[in-house]
Amino acid sequence: MMPFRIAVFASGRGSNFQALVDTQHRGALGGVISILVCDKPQAPVVELAQAANVDVFAFQPKDYASKEDYEREIAVELQQRGVELIVLAGYMRLLSPSFVEFYSGRIINIHPSLLPAFPGKDAIGQALDYGVKMTGVTVHFVDGGMDTGPVIAQKAVEIKEGETAEVLAERIHAVEQKLYSEVVSWFAQGRISLNGRNVTITE
Repeated sequence: MMPFRIAVFASGRGSNFQALVDTQHRGALGGVISILVCDKPQAPVVELAQAANVDVFAFQPKDYASKEDYEREIAVELQQRGVELIVLAGYMRLLSPSFVEFYSGRIINIHPSLLPAFPGKDAIGQALDYGVKMTGVTVHFVDGGMDTGPVIAQKAVEIKEGETAEVLAERIHAVEQKLYSEVVSWFAQGRISLNGRNVTITE
């Protein structure tokens, strides 16, 4: 039986990508990361993927006439590898509606807040500015909106008195790395089903 195949899309340092690789190496991911897709060929995550022997499709968006052009190439790379789940891990480009629709129910993202609170950029800064006592991490399906897809899993993180954004971000990232790997393993085990906005996780 073929292993469950995963694509990771990332643009930056790759801390969540590395956490997924480490989980795979421990045998706890339930699947195999088949490819890294990166829109910044010089990004540190590309080196991490090469060190982990993960195939890389790195591209410069400005080399293409349109988003649809490079997404068409990405789709070919995914189809060649039989990718079953796309994991966005700090991918800084919005996917086109046609791409999201084609992979509906098979694209997930992680966001550093308890959605629907504080969507979009700088969710940690938004939470601190608002003065909430609790924030956290959300893993959700990707739809056509900005952090609006159905919620798969959430973990709360308490904000400590006088905590800086940098310190809070470190604590949130640690929770992200653990939760994301866990959610990916649920997909690999076939435990996640989606009905409208309701996500069911079976035991």
